[in-house]
Amino acid sequence: MYYSLINNPVKKEYVGLENYRKIMHNTAFRKAAENTAFFSAVSVPLVIILSLGLAMLLEKKIPGRSIFRTFFLCPLMVPTASVVLVWQVLFHSHGTVNQVAEMFGGEPIDWLKSTKGQLVIILMFLWKNTGYSMILFMAALSGIPRDMIEVAELEGAGAWYQFVHIKLRYLSPTILFVLILSLINSFKIFREVYLLTGNYPYDKLYMLQHFMNNTFNKLDYQKLSAAAVLFAAVMIVIMAVLLLLENIFGKDVES
Repeated sequence: MYYSLINNPVKKEYVGLENYRKIMHNTAFRKAAENTAFFSAVSVPLVIILSLGLAMLLEKKIPGRSIFRTFFLCPLMVPTASVVLVWQVLFHSHGTVNQVAEMFGGEPIDWLKSTKGQLVIILMFLWKNTGYSMILFMAALSGIPRDMIEVAELEGAGAWYQFVHIKLRYLSPTILFVLILSLINSFKIFREVYLLTGNYPYDKLYMLQHFMNNTFNKLDYQKLSAAAVLFAAVMIVIMAVLLLLENIFGKDVES
């Protein structure tokens, strides 16, 4: 906060909100914030929906449940560098995906140097994070009182009614936790994008962490500090809203 209010580390003259005004009019910052917001807004809800759906599916007595659990947890054991190497092979301009598409008459796409790159990193994020969130939801589902489900079944409540009025209520703390965890992880996608595309990727892949990393390399501490403070303020507001919503919808469960 101190560096965001001075002109430079040498003179240390107070300039008020001048650095914040400059950062809000900076094209690179606005592009990075827009891309990061879009990525988080798409990938985080998808993680919650997919992981909860898989958890409810694996809650049922289906054959091979243990194998499926292991399959979805495998991405957590793979180092980031190895993950990136695999995705480079898959989505390179002459990679596996394009070769398969050409076999069926499709046109090759330069995935990482076009707007399609957003789809690649969203798929990578889902592949990396869905398994862990699924395990958290499975643990939460096992903690729902069985007698309430049985009473609902005796009263003729269907599966959808049970999910909305019973399970979803008890799952609200876990949904909040998974939401916050996924939101944090969505901002850490910079590692994968950086290893895939470097410091200056295609416009749609230029994330907020790219901007901060490049600004730090240029020793522009005032711009970096202002961006970091704005980012922290936005995160505090988002977390406060989520906690408030969970407090409202989770009161009846706690009582």
